[in-house]
Amino acid sequence: MLALRKAKPAFGAELADLPVPVHPPERGSVRIRVGAAGICGSDLHAYEWTGGYQFMERLMPLTLGHEFAGTVVEAGNGVSALAIGDRVVCWPTIFCGSCVGCIAGRPEECRSRRVIGLHCDGGFAEFVDVPEANCFRLPDEVPMDVAALAEPLAVSVNAVDLAEVGPGDAVVVLGPGPIGMAAAWVAQQRGADVLLAGFKDDARLDCARRLGLIRTADLASETLDAAVARVFGREADRVIEATGHAASVSDGLSVLRPRGIVVVAGIHHEACELDLTRFVREKKQLRGAHDTTERAFREAISLLVAHGPQLAPMISLRAPLSQAEGAFEKARSRTAVKVLLLPQTPSDEDLV
Repeated sequence: MLALRKAKPAFGAELADLPVPVHPPERGSVRIRVGAAGICGSDLHAYEWTGGYQFMERLMPLTLGHEFAGTVVEAGNGVSALAIGDRVVCWPTIFCGSCVGCIAGRPEECRSRRVIGLHCDGGFAEFVDVPEANCFRLPDEVPMDVAALAEPLAVSVNAVDLAEVGPGDAVVVLGPGPIGMAAAWVAQQRGADVLLAGFKDDARLDCARRLGLIRTADLASETLDAAVARVFGREADRVIEATGHAASVSDGLSVLRPRGIVVVAGIHHEACELDLTRFVREKKQLRGAHDTTERAFREAISLLVAHGPQLAPMISLRAPLSQAEGAFEKARSRTAVKVLLLPQTPSDEDLV
């Protein structure tokens, strides 16, 4: 089977022809025939070999990909909740089950967490084995390509949850990539008044408007302060940062009202500088969002059931896995929102 592998600690990834698995999945795991898999920002970081991913070096070669949907084709011993033929999406974080966070029912705090596609083989392949506990059944009405949006949408739902967004809140979202765009959309669904801002992001902001996010700003042509004043006429109640540029955190704090909340969802290479005196005196809140929760993942699936056609324009490109290099370059170009890799041929059921 064809698989996209990170084989060395350098720029790029390699397509490899691997044997189709013949042994059964491990106890408690299922084998999924991948229908569609999305390229995430984390995949781009690993592909580009930017800072923060050195932990992968000892695990190489490793199949990338953690945003995927597919069909169960085989089950290991001990599997009881899933059956062959079930359509599923996967929460890619594997928890230890025995640390303080896991025992307390907060597995997202697990200190020994592993991520499918970053710590073990992932979904940029025809088949992938994952724990049954990480799978959620996919309703039949959600196509495989749209279902591949479930994991990034769940990450966005969690960011909006952490921001405590409510009806009538003035919410600024920085960064119109998949996480930022989806977070803006979720916040708007909850009744917030939302401004989505980018920098020379015409294509992605245009996509956002097609999703119904009509209040946008290009920070190449106006400052964030001016955009917030233009849209809201006052300071923001909430800011969600999803740019990956540390300076955006300070920018977000600067337009936030006292006691407002900034949620940082981006992954940053550089340190962040804050005016701590102003931060403390204005009693602002700074929260980190990473990964998601089971509740948020289930909400993401429900949103795809109810609004899948509305969210489908986030998919900028569907490419066969054999064209992974070009697909990654498209994802790196800032002209795409979500790029999908299809391990099967385009004629296969549910892929387009």
